[in-house]
Parts: sequence; C-alpha cells; structure tokens
Amino acid sequence: MEPTIEVRGLTKRFGDFTAVNDIDFGIEAGEVFGFLGPNGSGKSTTMKMLLDQLHPSAGRAAVLGLDTQKHSLEIRRQVGYLPGDLALYPNLTGRATLKFYAKLRGGVDEEYVGELADRFGAELDKKVKDYSTGNRQKVGLIQAFMHRPAVLILDEPTAGLDPLVQQEFHNLVLETAAQGRTVFLSSHTLSEVERVAGRVAIIREGSLVVVEQLEDLKKKAIKRMDIDFAQTVPADVFDGVTGVKDYTVTGAHASVSFDGSVNDILHAATRFEVNNLSSREADLEEIFLAYYRPQSLPTESS
Repeated sequence: MEPTIEVRGLTKRFGDFTAVNDIDFGIEAGEVFGFLGPNGSGKSTTMKMLLDQLHPSAGRAAVLGLDTQKHSLEIRRQVGYLPGDLALYPNLTGRATLKFYAKLRGGVDEEYVGELADRFGAELDKKVKDYSTGNRQKVGLIQAFMHRPAVLILDEPTAGLDPLVQQEFHNLVLETAAQGRTVFLSSHTLSEVERVAGRVAIIREGSLVVVEQLEDLKKKAIKRMDIDFAQTVPADVFDGVTGVKDYTVTGAHASVSFDGSVNDILHAATRFEVNNLSSREADLEEIFLAYYRPQSLPTESS
C-alpha cells in the first residue's frame, strides 16, 4: 500500500543554513509515528513542508498520495494540524474560534466538538486572551481533531496540559490510529511518544539518524544491571567480559552497561557472593540521549 505520508530527499535551506538535510521516511495508515529531536533539529520545518507552509529546497513529499506543493489545498482539507507555535485570535472566545475553523472546513459535527471539549475539560466561553497556556492548547487540539481527519500532524501537542488531560490525549491518539487514521507526532516529552508510538524517527541537526520500530530500537539499546555484593569486590571485576560496554564499581556495588547476553557478566559476578541484582532495558529517553551524544553515536546496525 502507498504510504499515507512519504518523504524522499526532503531538504530545506535558509541561506547557508541547512535546517533539514536529505531526509527519507514513510508513514502508513493507522500508524502513530513519533518524531524526536530538540529545538532547532528540523522537526517543525519538516512538518511545515508537509503542509506547504514552507517550500523544500530539494526533494519531495506526498500526503495521502498527493504532492505537497501541487495539491496543498486538498491535503489541508484532509489533515488536522496543531502547530508548535499556535496562534489564536485573542478577542474571540474558544467556542467562536472553533466555529470559525469549522466554517472554514465547510462545517463539522457539533456533537463531536462538544465531546472533544468534554474529554479535554476545555473552557470555551472565555476570550482566548484570558486563557492559560493549557486551555489555548486544548482549543488547538479540538480544532485539529474535530473534522475526523485522515491524517493528524501534531507539533508538541501536550505543551501546557496537566497529566490527566495528557492521558486523555494519549487515549484519543490510540483510538484515532485504531480507526486506520495516521498520527505524525513531534514531542519533547519522550515518555509520551513511548506510550503511543509504534515507530520513531530521531532527527539530529537536520539529518535523520534512525527510523525504526520502537521495540526494535529498544532491543538494540544498551541495557543496565546493578549488582549488590556481600563484600567489597575488585575494581576490575568486569574487565574484558564479553558484552560489557562500561561499568563502575563502588565498594560492594557495581553498575554495568551491556548488550547481548548476560551470561558472561553473571559468570564474572558469581565469583563473589551476590546479595541482589536487577536488570532493565533502556527507556526511550536513554536511547534518545545516546543518539545525541557527540561521541560514539550509535548506528542502525549496532
């Protein structure tokens, strides 16, 4: 099947500065795709090119099989978009703002708008200028979802939301994907992406460093083990042990970073009496930071 979103060689330059550099990825129908990177990495620029708010310097992109430059109006009809720099008319109420957007779209299901407002706990009868950041964000989310778009492009969607509203947003994203619709989600909140995304891309200084299933990425990640011994052990206890990437020993405690099998580590450890050990996989935040360390960047084949 044709990808819902397809990006090939997409590049954006501003003078001598390259904001997005020759990136490629595809997103399927029913997929929640996480797009990770800090400020200035190229996330928002990529999203704006998908909506033809910015023209690419090179490469191409398509949404729902439509070229983003030739068919931008048709794409916008079928996409729900929440920008990272959301701007609303300050003297309109939230309700009037949503009616304005609904009119631009040729009308929407008012009952569904009310359902979304209830789910997010949105206050719609105050003027936007009197809103908190969180309530402005709720209005932005409602306008993105209210026409039940085939594709949602969401840039930092939970900024300013309290944890309960964030959880409701996560539920809505998963429901949307289960209906066969596509969610392209950019976020600084790595735990959020981990809750909802099946696949992620990490962008660094405008270039993609990895595009992979989240579970596969975790399997490749460095794992951690903490070991408590009954007595002080030698500082070099894990020197030369297969799979050990790094370790520290402080008295009777060792912390080991490793990949692959744990057997050789256990063999080295059990030369001494072990009181307790615990092992865990890296979470998404640790994986993300590993790709951003300037030294020893991991590769997709690692």
